[in-house]
Amino acid sequence: MSRFVLPKSVLARNIALLIVLVMLSQVCSLAVLLHYVQRPRVERAATVFANYVAILDALLEAVPDNARDAVIARYHGRKSVPEEAASAPTPNLFKLYRTYQRDVFLDSLRRHLPGDMPVRWQSEGGERLWIRMHAQHSPVWIALPIPEDAQGAGLEAAILLSLGLGALAAFTGYLLQRHLNRPLQDLARTARHVSAGDTPAPLPTDGPTEIAEVSTAFNQMTAALQQAEATRAVMLAGISHDIRTPLTKLRLAMAMAPTDHGDDSFTVAAESYLDQIDTIVQQFMDFAGSSEREAPQLGDLNALVNRLAGDFAGLGHEFELTLSDVPPFPYRPISMMRLLMNLMQNAVVYGRVGLSVRTWFDAGKAYVAVGDRGEGLTAQELEALKAPFQRGRNARTHSGGTGLGLAIVERIAKLHGGALQFHARDGGGLEVWAVLPVDPAAGAASRR
Repeated sequence: MSRFVLPKSVLARNIALLIVLVMLSQVCSLAVLLHYVQRPRVERAATVFANYVAILDALLEAVPDNARDAVIARYHGRKSVPEEAASAPTPNLFKLYRTYQRDVFLDSLRRHLPGDMPVRWQSEGGERLWIRMHAQHSPVWIALPIPEDAQGAGLEAAILLSLGLGALAAFTGYLLQRHLNRPLQDLARTARHVSAGDTPAPLPTDGPTEIAEVSTAFNQMTAALQQAEATRAVMLAGISHDIRTPLTKLRLAMAMAPTDHGDDSFTVAAESYLDQIDTIVQQFMDFAGSSEREAPQLGDLNALVNRLAGDFAGLGHEFELTLSDVPPFPYRPISMMRLLMNLMQNAVVYGRVGLSVRTWFDAGKAYVAVGDRGEGLTAQELEALKAPFQRGRNARTHSGGTGLGLAIVERIAKLHGGALQFHARDGGGLEVWAVLPVDPAAGAASRR
């Protein structure tokens, strides 16, 4: 059995509920109208009509024979009832109210007439009632016009008007719900901007009381987050300065220290440890830094890849480049440079051979794929390394890492509305994809 599924949005649910309530109220109103208003009215009309029929029947019995035929002809009298006249007229679904009112009238009329005076209702060729009269021991069927109370005229227009008012109420509810949904949509859009690291304008607080309270609380939360971010930036800058200052002094002292005993290996090892400490501090700064406050700028992704590949080539690491056309789009230049440097550095350290970078554009997204042919981690193992402070099994022989490299890359990709993916390369090895959405409209606006 299929289950009833409610609409997803509050707007659709409220409109559906409003329509159901309006329809229920219309059905209840119609039921009350038919049972307590129209039914007694039709029954009174049937009683009056039955008295009229009884008087006419008595008149036909009392009228002289030479005048009886004229009276019978006046009422289209005939010896047998027409074939199109039925004792139980066919109900009409599209005229349900008229069928109901006609049945009530006929039932009430038959209760007030003698059993030997049957009633037939003719619908074809004009509506009329056929009633069998006595006419002095010579029964005859005569046709009488149907009272207006039995025809249901007028109420159909009222029902249509009631349905129209119900539709108007539903449409008005729809407009009201749209008006209430607008501040909620603004709230959702502003929340997405905050999660992307932007600083949106405060939400208006001049709407309904409940919405205004939510907007005020959200504005307070946004202000608190901005204050916390500013405090974090100051704290990180202080920590970086306080740590790097003694490291610099220590490096200088070691460089100036006398080497009379020729123990240069100790100095070289100590400087290597200092470099590792400095790298670790920089990785912490990159992960918890202030990339969110960096303003996006229109840039050429291929140009940035070319520049970084040249830098790595100067260090003896050649990357094979396959760069397709990627339209310029806004991105945070320093953050994007960190993303590419981390991916290329990981390929150099852990892959060593078959280094490559390729770019392409597809379905509104820019793709950067950094690959190698090394025997490193699988795509499934790398997925687990997105979490901070996670290091793979191939990192045991490489000192100086913190397990933040891929976490930094994924954070920067998400900051740009993108994602980080891992794919096995044809022929062996691995590729890391950075998928970045491109907004052509934003790029065109920046060019103007």
